[in-house]
Amino acid sequence: MTDIKWPGAAFTVGPLCMTGYGLIRLTDDVHGPGLAWSLSHLVLLAGVLAFVPVFLELRRMVARGRGAAGRRFAAAGAALGLLGVAAVTAQAVIDLVVGFLCEDRGAMNDLFDSVRSHPGVTPVVYTVGPLLFYVALVLLVTWRAASRRTGAWRPVAIVAGVAVTAVSLDLLPLGGLLFLLALAPLGGSPRAASAG
Repeated sequence: MTDIKWPGAAFTVGPLCMTGYGLIRLTDDVHGPGLAWSLSHLVLLAGVLAFVPVFLELRRMVARGRGAAGRRFAAAGAALGLLGVAAVTAQAVIDLVVGFLCEDRGAMNDLFDSVRSHPGVTPVVYTVGPLLFYVALVLLVTWRAASRRTGAWRPVAIVAGVAVTAVSLDLLPLGGLLFLLALAPLGGSPRAASAG
């Protein structure tokens, strides 16, 4: 029987869930409410939460053997990532609740407007907060590449995944696959992670 460790598996599970969220989202023409809306956001929530051990493990990888400055950088990067996880988690939970409470897209839009009308909600939950997730991912993977501990192509794949997602949410499946390409091997053995 194969002994699968959760932190390592999260490097695959997180990106796969993001890909799944994007694929399910494409089946929902009106983008909620309904089964596709709820299922896609549950998959998104699972994927985002899977990035908690990813950021913690990246922190460990980046800090290893790099002295006090490396440890501080790794801790700061992981903290940014976890703040991003919290923001995207809040967004997914809000989306799920709104989807459950509303009967049509018009009612959802009204409720979303009401939620966003509260001071601080838009930057914390919808704009700046989620951006921290991506910034931290790019920083931590780039640091590993700059330290020659992983292939230089990995941060390029992460940036490409972020870019295609920013272009259109319909490209989320591609973004998730690019994250998978860059991250999944990092969750394997130390030798595999440093080999490419």
